Amino acid sequence: MSVFTEETRARAREIIARYPADRSRSALLPLLHLVQSEEGYVSPAGVEFCAEVLGLNKAQVGAVATFYTMYKRRPTGDYLVSVCTNTMCNVLGGQDVYDTLAEHLGVGHDETTTDGKITLEHAECLAACDYGPVMTVNYDFFDGVDPQSALGVVEELRSGGRPMPTRGARLCTLKEMSVQLAGFADEREGAVADGGPGEPTLRGLRLAQQHGISVPGFDPNTPIRSKAAADRAAAEAKAKAEAAKPAPAPEPKPAAAPAASTGNAGAGEPARSAEATGSTAPDVKAPDDKSPEVRAAETRQPDAKTAVPDAPGTKVPVDGAPPAPRDARAAEAEGAATNAPAGDGKPAGDDAAAQERSLKEAEANK
Repeated sequence: MSVFTEETRARAREIIARYPADRSRSALLPLLHLVQSEEGYVSPAGVEFCAEVLGLNKAQVGAVATFYTMYKRRPTGDYLVSVCTNTMCNVLGGQDVYDTLAEHLGVGHDETTTDGKITLEHAECLAACDYGPVMTVNYDFFDGVDPQSALGVVEELRSGGRPMPTRGARLCTLKEMSVQLAGFADEREGAVADGGPGEPTLRGLRLAQQHGISVPGFDPNTPIRSKAAADRAAAEAKAKAEAAKPAPAPEPKPAAAPAASTGNAGAGEPARSAEATGSTAPDVKAPDDKSPEVRAAETRQPDAKTAVPDAPGTKVPVDGAPPAPRDARAAEAEGAATNAPAGDGKPAGDDAAAQERSLKEAEANK
């Protein structure tokens, strides 16, 4: 099991401090990126670390880590090469690019080369149809690729180079990228240098310039203020608005309450007139006085100490006995056998060998 450095723990505390005290679990996504930046994937130790610092259980952390594809659950190469094979890119040759890379590298979907440099994957959409076929390296774009240009990119990566993406800043490794996604600046020299937008992206701007279309009152020479300067200006504007407000008029004295009760006051409350309150209904405490997380937890799993008036008849779920490992293996192997890969070579599901390997890895890490 990996031992996370004190620097990682300090960064974890910094991430958690970005969120309100009663919303600390919102820090889970950047924390998962943080542990991935140290190990290259989200290991069982990383899941345990996130659960520990946030006070969650490992099942809650694992549910999030397995939902998002950006969190890798097995060791991943320095460079994640994703080839789009969705409709538009596929028509333009994306499948040929993927097949060529798979044959050249000797790996399939979500597999890593023996030198640990490249992990290859199918991507169902990279949101760049106007640049197709596209592939990304650690989510930086290489547009309009063909089999030969894609081979050139991966060979440069394997030889230690860092080819320049079509759009965006300079390439970084998966670990370096995960540091950025955790919310920390990339400290490499020139990390955000170079790059630039693609021509299809600029097409709308060029049409606007050609036809003289602009936002009313827009001045392109207006300097962009820093966050501190913007906050200062906002505070000054707020202070001016407060100062310009007219003084509030004195409130009229309430009329004397009648001797007779309205009959709507709650127990222990003095009687109030409809004229004084504008309503004959008694005051009631807001039902959402508790934290939403606390209310949700109480509704789902009430106990003798927790009254749940808004969820009558709620029952506590009772877990059954877990299946024996051999039963799980048999069920998974049967499911994989009936879910063969699609005819175009895309992985429609893991084969039995992959299922067996995953089970062995999980058992070894217990």
